[in-house]
Amino acid sequence: MAATGTGTRAATPAAGWAGSGQARAGDSVDWVTRFGLVATVALLFAISGGMLWLVGYNYDGLTGNPATKIHPSTYLLVLVFAWRACTFGNPVGYMVAVADRRPASTLMAVISIVLLVVVVARQRPGMAGMIDTFVAPALLVMLLAEDDDRTFARMQTVVHGIMTVNALLALFEFATKTLIFPYRLDGEVFMSDLRSTALQGHPLSNATVTSIYVLALLSGSRSLSMPLRLGLIGLQFAALVAFGGRSAMVLTIVLGGCYLLIQGLRGLRTGRVNLLGAALGLILAALVPVVIAVAAAYGFFDALLERFVSDSGSANARVEMFELFKHFELRDLIVGPDIDLIESLRRISGLEQGIENPIIRMVLYQGAFFTLLLFVGFALFMHEVARRCHAGIWLLMLGWLILLNTSESLASKTTLMTKFVVIALVLYRPTRGVVGQRVQAGRGPADVQRQGLPRRR
Repeated sequence: MAATGTGTRAATPAAGWAGSGQARAGDSVDWVTRFGLVATVALLFAISGGMLWLVGYNYDGLTGNPATKIHPSTYLLVLVFAWRACTFGNPVGYMVAVADRRPASTLMAVISIVLLVVVVARQRPGMAGMIDTFVAPALLVMLLAEDDDRTFARMQTVVHGIMTVNALLALFEFATKTLIFPYRLDGEVFMSDLRSTALQGHPLSNATVTSIYVLALLSGSRSLSMPLRLGLIGLQFAALVAFGGRSAMVLTIVLGGCYLLIQGLRGLRTGRVNLLGAALGLILAALVPVVIAVAAAYGFFDALLERFVSDSGSANARVEMFELFKHFELRDLIVGPDIDLIESLRRISGLEQGIENPIIRMVLYQGAFFTLLLFVGFALFMHEVARRCHAGIWLLMLGWLILLNTSESLASKTTLMTKFVVIALVLYRPTRGVVGQRVQAGRGPADVQRQGLPRRR
């Protein structure tokens, strides 16, 4: 009997997590972890570099304390991860258990940390970028492997609430021509750019997150009623105009329109048409042209149309960036060219604003070898995230991958991937019945003995 009891305790090293001998289904984490994860998401979506500058935290700039180059949400996420590892009773055992649940996330975190060490050793730019861009989303996915219902529900409320406030603030800034939290580089505000910055900081970051959120409202967010989803989509689409993101706007219209067309044709083929939904759709179809015409008459689209007419050299930059490769030998491109030479060539080629493609920028600054490592880790990570979501995630993934290639995005310091992970896992969360079927289908005899974490999704 004594041997049996010892074996049982060894098989359940996380028995104390919920304060009792066994974690309840759907309620597997302690309140500190739950609060920490929700607070992390709130900081992530609501706190921009412009806000941080006001309290003396130079996040977006090139100068200042290196510790301020990492977003506060990342610091909090690391603390939550450390707390969870300690409450496990065996921190090493916790990391092993989580790595078993989310191997691709673990791999990306390990690759990013190794590259971080290499970046520091070679004295190349991008140290904070490795942490905020790659390590943070990997840690978040690993923590969310515990599949706590209450945590996901509260995170969903936070996402919808902050994105709604973000859109309203963007429209207020657009109407008043006053930026509440303008984007700053070492304290300098670009007065010539009056695009809304809202809560996300940079206009293009706002446009990317808003576009992804609109696509998620279309094919995800099944817990929301249809009228509420339509209202949120209309509000976010208006905010997209205020942010002035051309790629995000076009992508949202094209992908969103294609998705609605596919869903409409699918509904007609099955012969099951919701009369109330059809009536509402016809009313909206009749009202949308009127609303657009009125908004255009009052100049609502003038700023966006100006962006299409004059792109400030953005299209030319996408051509010039390929010319940079002519100045380097193959060996330089594999290991990474000289940084001073790259900076000089950028200024000569008129690319001071950035190299608007993440793969090309990373090859030039870190080398093709390290870029390939990160690409493999990123691809496996995206596949792992998609597997935890319901089938509608394809629309979000397609939009995300396209938008990534319209700017430096993941090749520089950004919290965009962490935000994408939150939207994907929270708004595309499968129902409990579907999760249970997946678990039963994928479990083997050895899985029955695992009790260190809640059952994998």
